[in-house]
Amino acid sequence: MAEEIVVIVGAGPSGLATSACLNLLNIPNLILERENCYASLWKNRAYDRLKLHLAKQFCHLPHMPYPPNTPTFIPRLEFIRYIDNYVSNFNIKPRYNRSVESATYDDLVEKWKLEVKNIVTGEVELYIAKFLVIATGENSKGFIPQIPGLESFGGGIVHSSQYKSGEYYDGKKVLVVGCGNSGMEIAYDLSNFGASTSIVIRSPFHVVTKEMIYLGMVLLKFLPLRFVDGLIVKLEKLTYGNLSKYGIHRPAEGPFYVKAKTGRSAVIDVGTIEKIKKGVIKVFPAISRIEKNNVAFDNGEMHQFDDIIFATGYESTANNWLKDYKSLLDKNGMPKNKFPEHWKGGYGLYCAGLSRRGLAGVSMDAKVIANDIDLILNATKKLH
Repeated sequence: MAEEIVVIVGAGPSGLATSACLNLLNIPNLILERENCYASLWKNRAYDRLKLHLAKQFCHLPHMPYPPNTPTFIPRLEFIRYIDNYVSNFNIKPRYNRSVESATYDDLVEKWKLEVKNIVTGEVELYIAKFLVIATGENSKGFIPQIPGLESFGGGIVHSSQYKSGEYYDGKKVLVVGCGNSGMEIAYDLSNFGASTSIVIRSPFHVVTKEMIYLGMVLLKFLPLRFVDGLIVKLEKLTYGNLSKYGIHRPAEGPFYVKAKTGRSAVIDVGTIEKIKKGVIKVFPAISRIEKNNVAFDNGEMHQFDDIIFATGYESTANNWLKDYKSLLDKNGMPKNKFPEHWKGGYGLYCAGLSRRGLAGVSMDAKVIANDIDLILNATKKLH
C-alpha cells in the first residue's frame, strides 16, 4: 500500500499542469494514468490535421508560455512537442497503465483509498492520499448516441477520436454525425480526400474565422461581452451571409455568451462552409432511423452510406470509479458548482479541466488547486 500526499488521476494536460504547479510548491504528488503515455488524447486519438483553435497565448499551461517562434495557431505535433518539454521541465513522472477501479473516502483516517489495476500485470494496487484530484477531463470516453437500427448498419462506424485522415475513405459515401469543430473539420478533410461527404446538423451554432475568435478574446479583456458578441456576429454576417438556406442556423445569443453559458464553442471554419455552399458537402437534419446501409432523416429522405463517423462529443467517466463524488460532481461526472467555484469539493477532493474553458481553464484550475492544497498543508503544520 502506497501513501501519497496528492494523487492525480489522469495524465492529460489537466493532470500534468496540476502536477507542475504542485512540484513548484514542493508538494509530493503522483499521477495515475490508464494509458501507456501522457497526453494520450493528443498523441493517439486526434486526427492528423488538427490545430489548436485558439491563439497560442490562450493555450499554454501554467508557468511555461510558448517560445516566440511558435505559430499563432499551433498544429497537433507542435503541441505534443510543447507537452513533451513541459513534462521534462517540471520533472513530471506519471505512473502508466494504471486503471483506477474505485476511490472512496475513509472518514476514520480522513484520507482517500484507491484501488488501482495494473493493466500490464493484472495486479490490484492500493493507494492512500490526503488529496485527490480528478483530471480525467471532459474527453474521457467517446460518446455515440443511441439511434434506432444503428446495430444493423453494415458499413464502418467510428467515433471521431478514432479518425486519423480522409485518405482511407477515398471514393466512399461517408456521413459525419455532429456539427461541432471536429465534425465540420472531419467533413472538410474527407471531401479533400475524395469521399462523397454528408454531415448531420441538428443544432444552431456560430460560424467564425479563427481571426474573429482571436479578435474577440483580445477585446474581452477591455470591453463588455455583449459589445464583443455584437461585433463578432456582424463580422459573421458580412463574411458568411445567411446560412439558413444551407441548413445552418445561428443561435439567438452571441458566440461568447453561448460558450460561457453552455460550454459549446463556435465553429471555426476551415473551408467547410464554402464546400457546403457549393454542394460538395451535403447537409442533412437529424437521423430518425437506420436500416442496414440506408439512413433515414427527419426530413423524410433516405440515403445509402458506406461509413458513419460520429463526432458527437465525449463524456466524463469519473463517476464510474469515484464512489464519493457528490460533494463535487453531478450524475454526469461534471462539476455541480458553476464556474469559477467548480473546482473544489469536500474532503480534499478537486477536479481540473472540467470547466469547459479549454486549456486556459485547465491552467486556471491547476493553479488554484495547487495553491489551495498548499494553504491547507501550511495551516496543518502551524497547528502541529
